[in-house]
Amino acid sequence: MAAMATAKEQIYFLAFLLLFSPSKLTASKAVTGEPTPADWPHQFHALMFMNRSGTLQKLDLWYDWPNGRNFNIYHNQLEPLITYDLEWNNGTSFIYTLDPSHPECQVVHVEVGILRPNWLDGATYLGQHRVDNFLCNVWEKADFIVYYEDVLTRRPVKWVFYTGYTAHVMTFEVGAVLEDPNWQAPVYCFSENEKEKNSPILRPAVPGGSLGSLRRGIPVRETM
Repeated sequence: MAAMATAKEQIYFLAFLLLFSPSKLTASKAVTGEPTPADWPHQFHALMFMNRSGTLQKLDLWYDWPNGRNFNIYHNQLEPLITYDLEWNNGTSFIYTLDPSHPECQVVHVEVGILRPNWLDGATYLGQHRVDNFLCNVWEKADFIVYYEDVLTRRPVKWVFYTGYTAHVMTFEVGAVLEDPNWQAPVYCFSENEKEKNSPILRPAVPGGSLGSLRRGIPVRETM
């Protein structure tokens, strides 16, 4: 139990650093002329393809900072089941399916909310690299993600997570907002039986490359 508590404390500490620590490097970077990553738009929709050793997923990411919510929708290659990972800024996340044959839901509560628009503040600049036919500025944040940003447009191009997952950004729609009814978790997420369920169906669907799963502190072995 002590080892598990220590591991969880370390993950929460990482989340705290990513979300709340002020950048101590901004001033020095301005002096040296190093580029800094663009803040995330307060609202956007990104379509990404995730890959880890041949395991492919399509990810729809809806980020909505003004309303305190973030939505990750996962679809594994050639599988009919879609997994919804809905995160709120109060620290509550709902991971569920909408398939009538698999009405699963897991509710997760943590002490931190969704990533802030400036969560990349303080990232270490690694230089420029050409990836996916784009010249990118590259940063590493807290040994947990390497972030590639297009030099010309400052749009994200690629993310490499410490778990081995790579995300390739296919589209990035600034200002796109998912309509409110789509943010409602199904009614079975609110039953007492579902609140504490650790579903074997949901576990493989939320990858170790998910910003949400890393932020919440879900063990990596449960997200592969």
